[in-house]
Amino acid sequence: MAARIDLHTHSTASDGTLSPAELVRAAADAGLDVVALTDHDTTAGWDAAVRALPPGLTLVRGAEISCRWYGVEPAIPLHLLAYLFDPTEPELVAELTRVRAAREVRGERIVALLRADGVDVSWAEILAGAAGGTVGRPHIAQALIRAGLVASTSEAFGPDWLGERYRLPKDDIDVFRALALVRAAGGVPVFAHPRASRRGRIVPDELIVDLAAAGLAGLEADHEDHSPAERAHVRGLAAELGLLVTGSSDFHGTHKTVRLGAYTTDPGAYERIVAAATGVTPVASG
Repeated sequence: MAARIDLHTHSTASDGTLSPAELVRAAADAGLDVVALTDHDTTAGWDAAVRALPPGLTLVRGAEISCRWYGVEPAIPLHLLAYLFDPTEPELVAELTRVRAAREVRGERIVALLRADGVDVSWAEILAGAAGGTVGRPHIAQALIRAGLVASTSEAFGPDWLGERYRLPKDDIDVFRALALVRAAGGVPVFAHPRASRRGRIVPDELIVDLAAAGLAGLEADHEDHSPAERAHVRGLAAELGLLVTGSSDFHGTHKTVRLGAYTTDPGAYERIVAAATGVTPVASG
């Protein structure tokens, strides 16, 4: 039987609801053979995940990097999954630190906007809920749920709340700079959910052509936010450009309904990622 490989998950080190240790145990319980921990703009969960790794599970250490393409106005946000990079590479560390700090500033400003409109949410409580992880809109969504203002994270991300009315831009990394930094750190960059039109604006295929020329290794095709037509489009584009294709759950625990292993990556694509990486190696438990 082919290995079951999920290359996109989040823990409490960013905006997931399972700790890194709980996440790797849940991955094993879900029948996965390989799981990637890809928290937003941080490697803070790596060590705890390695220490808790259950027998038979391989951990791919990574991050999901907040990027932006400045080829149009306003710029389009996008995410790069970076796998197996050196977490001590100074320039990459500096950029990720800057982006995390900017996320916190943005979060505090969103809470100030909510409070100015009479919404009783507390920044101190939201920070405590993040428990030292990278603060994101899901943490604010949880505060709105606790206050009884919305019923779910998806409602909190709707236009009346964090999707539009109380949405502020993040200070992201230029996508070409992020690509260069990940490659310089020995990592393998894959474009996360590139055609997820339900999330908002998507970049044109011409940008993906340029990114491939600049070192992009792959495209995430099988993802819950892609329609069947969008998945097929991503696969076709990857084939044209010689890029590898991944599939993954983008698991966030109870912040989303998707389960670990809901979408998986072909072992051949995984092997290409491992072969291309020179930063760190996957960690296999005995």
